[in-house]
Amino acid sequence: MIIHVAWRNIWRNPTRSLVVILAMVVGMFAGIFMVSFAKGMMKERLNRGIETEVSHIQIHHPKFREADELKYQIKDVFQKIKDIEQIEGVNGVSPRIVIQAMVASAETGSGVKLIGTDPDREKTVSNLYTYIKKGKWFEGISRNPVVIGQKLADKLSVHVRSKIVLTFQDDEGNITSGAFRIAGIYQTVNTSFDETHVYVRFDDLDQLAALPQGAAQEIAVHLSSQKYLNQVKNKLSDMYPNLEVLTWKKLNPEFGYINDVYDYYLYVFIIIILLALGFGIVNTILMAVLERVKELGMLMAIGMKKGRIFRMIMWESVMMSIIGGTLGVGIGLLVTIWTNHTGISFDSYKTGFEALGYGTTVHPIIDWGITINVMVLVFVTGIVAAVYPALKALKLNPAEALRTE
Repeated sequence: MIIHVAWRNIWRNPTRSLVVILAMVVGMFAGIFMVSFAKGMMKERLNRGIETEVSHIQIHHPKFREADELKYQIKDVFQKIKDIEQIEGVNGVSPRIVIQAMVASAETGSGVKLIGTDPDREKTVSNLYTYIKKGKWFEGISRNPVVIGQKLADKLSVHVRSKIVLTFQDDEGNITSGAFRIAGIYQTVNTSFDETHVYVRFDDLDQLAALPQGAAQEIAVHLSSQKYLNQVKNKLSDMYPNLEVLTWKKLNPEFGYINDVYDYYLYVFIIIILLALGFGIVNTILMAVLERVKELGMLMAIGMKKGRIFRMIMWESVMMSIIGGTLGVGIGLLVTIWTNHTGISFDSYKTGFEALGYGTTVHPIIDWGITINVMVLVFVTGIVAAVYPALKALKLNPAEALRTE
């Protein structure tokens, strides 16, 4: 009975009610779609960062990341790799020699991070080989092949099969140089990464750097699923207590920030929308109450209890919230599903996006956890927004209300 009366009251002034419902539809659509867009953008950046740049876990000498010096090495890396490969959840392990170096061509030079790696093993921890734009991944050059980024190639004015010289300090502190020939040029969506990372074969760099046999600065570990991250990290920490074992969250604070903090910003965004909608509901319901002062007074005069009047007004607000919120969330989900399939292109802003490490095509992703929470918040907003108008109605004096024109 109360619900039926409340439903009829909503449509006594359809224009006003439709404006509130439409505002909720637009607000919830904007909220859900912006959350989905942001989640898609962040997840793409996160996946590219893990799969291309850092992998899931890295192992170093405790002082290596702080000092970044060649002398801080991991011993017996190949035996360690065999042991790590036996851990559940690990599907790729690769040794890396990491050196700060200078690269020079006939045109100019630049500072880079030089990485010596096993080309086949590197494929198991990084998808960088899939981004080869010109040439091949360490193929086609028999002696001292090197793979560089397109941004660096443009800076050095070189191309496939061009010769470049790498200069760095070896393990004994001597300045050493080596001539390398470009086997492949990669191009990711992160131009900063492309400009600063140079890859050579592990054995070639090992000889030039005069490292002890079986030594490296880094072991990269790739997992079959994120669910194994903490489990494998803890296992490795127990196996190698004298080494530093870090997950991608610590290796790149930006990725950890995206994963752990960004959801809070999304909720703040949603709450701001709901607050704005809440004030709209309060205004609408309060106007409806003030227009029906005489009617409400009559209902009280003939014996209708204040509790039933309170519930009637609350139901009016809740039903408008449910209608507007459900339609808005539904439209938001449909648009998200459609754009997830087609993608949203930002090719016009390619330079800016790639400078920040983001791709120019975004595929929005539905976050069901946030979506369900938003629907609950919409319901709560409807209840809270109706409290003040409902209490206002309860304060009416039936005798005075009946005299109201």
